[in-house]
Amino acid sequence: MSPDLPPALKAALAREAAGASRRDLAERTAATTDAYRAGRTSAAAIQGGPDALAYALARMPATYAACAAVFAEARRIAPAFAPRSLLDAGCGPGTGSWAAREAWPGLEDIAWLDASAPFLALGERLADGALSAWTTRGDLLATTLPPADLVLASYALAEIAPAQQAALVQRLWTAAEGALALVEPGTPAGYGRLMAARDTLISAGAAILAPCPHHAACPLAVPDWCHFSVRLPRSRDHRLAKGAEAPFEDEKFAYLLAARPSVAAQARAPRVLARPRAGKPGITLKLCTETGLETRFVPRRDKPAHAKARRLDWGDVA
Repeated sequence: MSPDLPPALKAALAREAAGASRRDLAERTAATTDAYRAGRTSAAAIQGGPDALAYALARMPATYAACAAVFAEARRIAPAFAPRSLLDAGCGPGTGSWAAREAWPGLEDIAWLDASAPFLALGERLADGALSAWTTRGDLLATTLPPADLVLASYALAEIAPAQQAALVQRLWTAAEGALALVEPGTPAGYGRLMAARDTLISAGAAILAPCPHHAACPLAVPDWCHFSVRLPRSRDHRLAKGAEAPFEDEKFAYLLAARPSVAAQARAPRVLARPRAGKPGITLKLCTETGLETRFVPRRDKPAHAKARRLDWGDVA
C-alpha cells in the first residue's frame, strides 16, 4: 500500500483549505501540537472547525501512512481476512478508515465513533461522495460499540486516562469479531500503552499477529522500545501547516494486530526491529524471535542469504 493519501482525500483536503489563511493554519497547528504534548485531549485541543482543519492538514498524512503500513502487514499475515465491516473508534476526521478501505475495498459498513464534533463534521465533509460512514458522537468508554469484522483505534489510547485504558481495550476486543488494530505514536509512552494492551488481549484469549512473533513478555529493556517508521511525502499545504521545508516526513509509530481464532494467519517469523546495518563483510540484523532478541550477522559470502537480507527493512519479517 502507498503511504500517500488517496487522490479523493487529497482533493477534499485541498477544497477545505482553499481560501484559508496559511498563517492562521500554521498557528493553530502549533497550538494544537503543544496542547497534545501537554497531555490535553482532542476535546480540549480542537475547539472548532478551523482547529480540526489545521490538525487534518498537519497530521492526516502521517496517521494515514502509519495505518496503511499496519494494514499492509495485516494483509500479508492474514491474506484470507477480508473484513466487510469496520469500527473506527476514536476516529478523529476518519483517517484510518480511508486506509482500511484502501487495504480492503470490500469494506461496506464503516462506523465512526468520536467525542469531537469538529472532527466528525470535517470527516463527513472530506468523505462526501468518496467514502460512506455512519457517525456517532460519544465517549469510547460509555458509548455502545457496534460489533465489526475489524476494529481500529489509531492514536486513541493516549486520550484515555491510564487507569481506564485496559477497560477500553477489553471493550474494543469484545466488539472485534475478526481483528483488532491498535496504532500509537512510536514513543516510549505509546509503546508502553500497547504493551499493557497486549497483556489485556492475551489474557482475553487474543492471538497477537504482529509485530510480535510470540506471546511471551517483550524482551526489550529500557531505554529500548518497539516502534517502526514509514516515510511519506509532504504536500505544499502539509509543509505550510507544519512550518516545514523537507518534502517528506518520517512517521514513527507502534502497533498491535490481534485476531480471533477464525482469522487464519501465516506462521510467525522473526521481526526486524531496527534498520539493518550494512557493511563490507555483510549485514547485521536486530531481530525479535520466538526465543527473544537476536543479533544476526549475514556474511556477504553467503550470497543467497545476503541477497535476501539486502531486501529487508525495519519492520519486515526475516
